[in-house]
Amino acid sequence: MSNSFDLSRRTFLAGAAAAGAVAAAGVAAASADEAAWLPEAWDYETDVLVIGYGGAGVWAALTAADEGASEVLILEKAPVRGGGNSSINLGEFTIPVDAAGCALYIKSFTAGLVPDSMCEAWANEAVRNGEYATLWGLPWVQNAGTLASRYTESCEYPFLPGSDSMAIGAIDGYGMNFWDIMDANRADMGIEVLFSVTNEELIQNPETKEILGCYADYEGKRIAIKARKGTILTLGGFEFNEELKNEYLKVYPALGFYGWPYNTGDGIKMVQKVGAQLWHMNCMIGGANPNFHDPEYPFAIQLSPKSDNYIWVNRVGKRWRNEKASSSPHVGWHQWLPFDDSICGFERIPTWAVIDQTAFEAGMLGPDPTARLARGMYAPTLPKELGRYDGWSADNQAEVDRGWVLKGETIEELVAKMNEIDPGMMTAEALQATIDTYNGYCAAGEDPDFGRPADNLLPVEKAPFYAWPIYPGGCSTLGGPKKNENAQVVDFDDNPIPRLYAAGCFGNFAAHTYGISGGNNAENMVWGRISARHAASLTPWDAE
Repeated sequence: MSNSFDLSRRTFLAGAAAAGAVAAAGVAAASADEAAWLPEAWDYETDVLVIGYGGAGVWAALTAADEGASEVLILEKAPVRGGGNSSINLGEFTIPVDAAGCALYIKSFTAGLVPDSMCEAWANEAVRNGEYATLWGLPWVQNAGTLASRYTESCEYPFLPGSDSMAIGAIDGYGMNFWDIMDANRADMGIEVLFSVTNEELIQNPETKEILGCYADYEGKRIAIKARKGTILTLGGFEFNEELKNEYLKVYPALGFYGWPYNTGDGIKMVQKVGAQLWHMNCMIGGANPNFHDPEYPFAIQLSPKSDNYIWVNRVGKRWRNEKASSSPHVGWHQWLPFDDSICGFERIPTWAVIDQTAFEAGMLGPDPTARLARGMYAPTLPKELGRYDGWSADNQAEVDRGWVLKGETIEELVAKMNEIDPGMMTAEALQATIDTYNGYCAAGEDPDFGRPADNLLPVEKAPFYAWPIYPGGCSTLGGPKKNENAQVVDFDDNPIPRLYAAGCFGNFAAHTYGISGGNNAENMVWGRISARHAASLTPWDAE
């Protein structure tokens, strides 16, 4: 059931002349006695600057305005709309029923890698997530048979202490509705967003280490933005930065993330340049997804055969699991970790789905563009300028023609094409032997190797044959700048870098593993609000 919230939101800038940040080219020019490292002029001025307009960004911006920041400005890399992963996901968020139990659970699944003060700050704020969802007009219900609860009953590790304190809220209409409502709230509050902003560089006082604003590329020129009170970084993960994934995520290569393609890790070097410490760079959230390495559509696209005439095999052509078994959408990627020294690589990356003509003809393999409330980068209401994928073809043929689904008239021909993607790892003899063994299990009605249910044992026998690669991945990476219980970014000595904050998956506090269903959206809510309150409370650095 929905909760009520009796907190009355402050009326912010109603009818005021300041609509968002003041676009003031040339204002506040540096006087002769000001430091040489300051910009000669500020193109924009604001109390609180938010860099990144996704879920964490909108929570931070609205909270900063509601907490009394007279001006808030948002910078966004995307050309229109913004939204990030939060706008195309299931719209689930964690709402613990008990703060003390929640903190205990967090301490358990993070294995002592997160300070107790942060666990407690997160828990104390997260119990109010439903109140704030109601405050901003989001329609939600608690634990209503959501996707995550079917897998995890409100948390990934229900056997750990404190797990019974965890619960999930689900927004009606998923992330798309969440974003429409929150973006409308942002507009009503008069908060300005600048789109197509890139190459931000933080401006830091070299003596006090305070962050005073940033430089950025906007509309063909380099601009300077003054942030009088604070700068909040809500830049998301680095799911689409090949260099960072290769360096930090050891299940690389070719991780398949299905979310926001503008999450390219732009903020990592940005914060390193001002002395920030990084954390949790080796963590991610997800299961496994196809990845077709198509530059036009770089995100993973989930496939689901409509007939059970298929198997999954590893790089050398062997089955390694019950293909019909459910996997966690959040930590299922752990199953892809085994490393095989005989091939000098991860033996299950990629895993191959192999189907026959029966499964190919059984129905659409990929996402239906006509589905009600379609999510992800193929959601029909997503602007095409953001790279929306229009959806799978009804007969699967367009994707074969595009090279996403490989086709072979024989197993030999199919394996030859598979080896073009993963060179030399599989032989036709090995794959055929696996198929023959599996088909024998189908005839016998029993899978002694992996326990696939008898009613799901359908043979792979009708030519031609098809395959596509499956990689670990899914929602997002979790690494970024380390922060404290106030969401302040810290340096290598764990001291706060003044006036600099982070929220969301740009430095998610989850460590060791991801243990909270709805945790990414809750991370946006919790640290977005905490960071904004702290920043809004500061005295402007330029106050006389």
